[in-house]
Amino acid sequence: MTRLSQRNRFARYGSIMALVVSTLPAGMVGTPVRAAALPVPVPAHTELVYVGTMDSRIGALRFDTSSGKLSTIGPVAQGLKSTWVAAHPELPILYAVDDDSSKEGSITAYAVDRGTGALNKLNASLTGGRGTTYLQFDIPSATLLGANFNSGSVSSVAVNADGSMGALVSTIAETGSGPNRRQTSAHAHSVAIDPSGRYALVPDLGADRVFIYRFDRTTHSLSQEQGDAPHAFIAPPGAGPRHLTFSADGRFVYLLTELSSEIMVLRWDAAHAQLTFVQALPTSSETFQGAKSGAELALSRDGRFVYVEDRGENALVVYRVNVRSGELSPIQRTSSGGEKPWGFAIDSSGKWLLVANQRSGTVNVFSIDPVTGKVADAGQSADIASPTSIAFVK
Repeated sequence: MTRLSQRNRFARYGSIMALVVSTLPAGMVGTPVRAAALPVPVPAHTELVYVGTMDSRIGALRFDTSSGKLSTIGPVAQGLKSTWVAAHPELPILYAVDDDSSKEGSITAYAVDRGTGALNKLNASLTGGRGTTYLQFDIPSATLLGANFNSGSVSSVAVNADGSMGALVSTIAETGSGPNRRQTSAHAHSVAIDPSGRYALVPDLGADRVFIYRFDRTTHSLSQEQGDAPHAFIAPPGAGPRHLTFSADGRFVYLLTELSSEIMVLRWDAAHAQLTFVQALPTSSETFQGAKSGAELALSRDGRFVYVEDRGENALVVYRVNVRSGELSPIQRTSSGGEKPWGFAIDSSGKWLLVANQRSGTVNVFSIDPVTGKVADAGQSADIASPTSIAFVK
């Protein structure tokens, strides 16, 4: 690189940082921007880890993907109940919910300082619902989808080209109930866009349903299906659908229930927007007598394994995927490394799984065997009060 191009690069960086500083509102939530003459070099094998918590703050860690070493940066934003955090797929931007059910929920966008890990608030958008508890970024449409637990609704918010929050586009609320004391009303718990990009699937803990909505990537808009065909999957009473993920080929959906702590395999028919039952497996062990609680699930990067967090037993459960039938077979059950695992995430390499153990206040590192799919405690952890979700930023 020539000296002239180096000067141009640094000049552009300084202009960007100046623009960010000039647009930040006074009294914002987050760490103040500190002036820097040059970008701070970041090793290629490290990732920033942001941790949503119940402690009204966001914590930051630095993760070495070559060794599995985890180091603490510290709190980088505070004031909002940011139980769920999600990273922009391409830009150094972090999104966080405000899960305070006493007011309308919101999504806040933060610029990430890759060198220090600091967060600088860009802006925020309201969601039109209460208790915003989950975010899903749809890349082709640049849309953030949010599940609003307390109001039983799901929202779509446009994202600007620079990663900042755009306008709230749509909010759909549902009704429904179930036999469990926690099911007196609808409680949307997550949302996922199907591989065709035409539908949004919303597991609802309170209504025992997976609601299916139309999604328009051009307008960022959600809408309810018209006609007489059923547009929801009905789960067994008291199951409490929580989170779901699609199989690698998009033909199947893996649905985790919270209250019955089961993982269900459902066949997805995009042509008719329908889910049909294939298989159900308990995530709890046969001898477990306590309160069941499924928490999180994820598909391995190669699509051959499904990972599940069993909050009731403080366990991680690994399943092998039958790529033809979509059915699952359990191959491992191991400790989550702490108490009450609430969320986890797999890093971009697919080699590491980080677990947020909420009650014990730790984030624990597990390695993933690429051949067997099994996980192993890497002996690395970091202390963070009440961690609930994890997002990686390169």
